[in-house]
Amino acid sequence: MRVFEERGITHLDLHGVRHQEAPSEILNFTYQYQDLLPLIIICGNSNKMIEVASLCLESANIKFSSPRFGLLRIEVIS
Repeated sequence: MRVFEERGITHLDLHGVRHQEAPSEILNFTYQYQDLLPLIIICGNSNKMIEVASLCLESANIKFSSPRFGLLRIEVIS
């Protein structure tokens, strides 16, 4: 897991993170940086990781979009 800022947006890169570890990493990142919305989560080309990340955000009632394949953009935390 790597957190970095690019073009004024904070990113979480999930490359190298196991699927079962992803939900806790995603939620920790989201709540830690919630004052910097929007946030980007890089899932990569893994359909499974995209599914895991999407379900995690949906279950936490966090609104997100997918601007392109492998990226999730967190818009609103309810």
